[in-house]
Amino acid sequence: MTRPNSYRGPLRSSIITQGIDRATHRSLFYSMGHCREDLDKPLVAVVNSFNEVSPGHVHLQALCQAIKLGVAEAGGTPLEFPCIAVCDGIATGHEGMKMPMLSREMIADLIELMVTAHGFDAMVLLTNCDKVTPGMLMAAGRLNIPAILVSGGPMDTTSFHGKEVCYTDLIEAEGKVVRGEMSEVELTAFEHVACPGCGSCAMMGTANSMNMLTEALGMTLTDGALIPATYGARVALARHAGQAIMELHNRNILPRDIMTLDAFENAIAVDMAIGGSTNTCLHLPAIAREVGIALEMDRFSEIAERTPHLTLLKPAGKFFTGDMYNAGGISALMNELNRHQMIHPDCMTATGKTIAENIACRKILNPEVIHPVEKPISPRGGLAILRGNLAPEGAVVKSAAVAPEMLVHSGPARVFDREEEALEAIFSGNIKPGDVVVIRYEGPKGGPGMREQLLPTSAIIGMGLGKTVALITDGRFSGATQGACIGHVSPEAYLGGPIALIAEGDTIRIDIPARKLELAVDPKVLEERKKSWKPPESTNIEKGSLLERYRRMVGSAMKGSILE
Repeated sequence: MTRPNSYRGPLRSSIITQGIDRATHRSLFYSMGHCREDLDKPLVAVVNSFNEVSPGHVHLQALCQAIKLGVAEAGGTPLEFPCIAVCDGIATGHEGMKMPMLSREMIADLIELMVTAHGFDAMVLLTNCDKVTPGMLMAAGRLNIPAILVSGGPMDTTSFHGKEVCYTDLIEAEGKVVRGEMSEVELTAFEHVACPGCGSCAMMGTANSMNMLTEALGMTLTDGALIPATYGARVALARHAGQAIMELHNRNILPRDIMTLDAFENAIAVDMAIGGSTNTCLHLPAIAREVGIALEMDRFSEIAERTPHLTLLKPAGKFFTGDMYNAGGISALMNELNRHQMIHPDCMTATGKTIAENIACRKILNPEVIHPVEKPISPRGGLAILRGNLAPEGAVVKSAAVAPEMLVHSGPARVFDREEEALEAIFSGNIKPGDVVVIRYEGPKGGPGMREQLLPTSAIIGMGLGKTVALITDGRFSGATQGACIGHVSPEAYLGGPIALIAEGDTIRIDIPARKLELAVDPKVLEERKKSWKPPESTNIEKGSLLERYRRMVGSAMKGSILE
């Protein structure tokens, strides 16, 4: 429910700017070039995740300046501070991948710390990549002051050997080199052009998935998810966001007015329609908890059953984020869902209008990219929650990216206690058609940090095994993953879950249409194995380290890997 346009409540920032006993506070602002008039206006935090490590964030300075201009134009005083942002693409495949999930919590904490310490009235959150967007949304829900997100937008695509390509094509090329289908010289040429400039990788990865779901939640402006990073429209949107935050402040529209249960159901429906990253099943529950909503995996399953899969982007399909933007974007997709009563249209958004008002005039411009509900890619959503004796609490699969012949599969387990061991076996040719690769002790506690298994999944595809080999893990996957890849298996191995008891050669049965994941081993045999089980020494970490603290506090992947 919105407040009247005339709402003018007391400024939170008055605790640092008003009164005789705040002379020292004001003097500190004056030392930075501010004047008294600046301090009588709402103080707006502009949280900038710019850095020179990630292509998704390297261009954010221009957007930050546009946001600040918009805030000033609309009567606020913008004050910028920085935020960390890990590039999962650079962190993947080594110990660095233990850090991204942890960074989500640190981002939320960092923003809470800075906003609370400095008495801000509102905030604009400048984000882009995998854990930054959910971390910032968590902070918005936790602090519950007027907030709006602005993403940096997706990267452009490029051409290699006459074919449109992006980051995910390069990943699969590594396997082709091992198989002798591409030379190292060609790979070197490819790696120089695969990522042509700034922005989040141009595919249905976690970065773009979460930015799309942010728009579905209503926490960014219309088209905030998919305007390409290099477009002038992206800068204009940032400026409009600076103006919009003042409207939200003046009307006292807060994140908890926007991120309601209905809004989360809208986000899940869009998630199913786009076949988003499996990481969304970690992030949406974590964000929901910050606004007092328990978002169970069963709700994902329920919405998946009634929401069709309507778009198939890279790596599972042939289209890119730019194609989806040109086809009408998230607004067109949501209007199509709304036309069939599949979303809640009355949810408030950061535009100050409802979802229904935002999407009213939008339509699908290319039905090959965004399918109409009458002609879906699949009648069921693009993500699925599996359960069975191997995953009593659940597991997640991006069913939209699974080859039809792998939707039902049974095969012998090939068991590895670390990602590196599995990767070596795949590239050395030791994994054969029909196998089920098991990578364990990579869960939230076991890793710790729940490393994404991008390189093993990409190696399976690159080695030509994508339609014959499955992969199961208590870790997670990159949005760039395709194939029969089942993650978040819970309880995880480090806690003695059934995945810890699998022996080499055990038969594993996968039935994605039936939502089943089973280990074909007698329960009495599993009981005997459990008696002698203990975590391997490779899971030991240094006491007192950041990762050791994370291990003590983090909860189940099926509940969002949140800190307890």
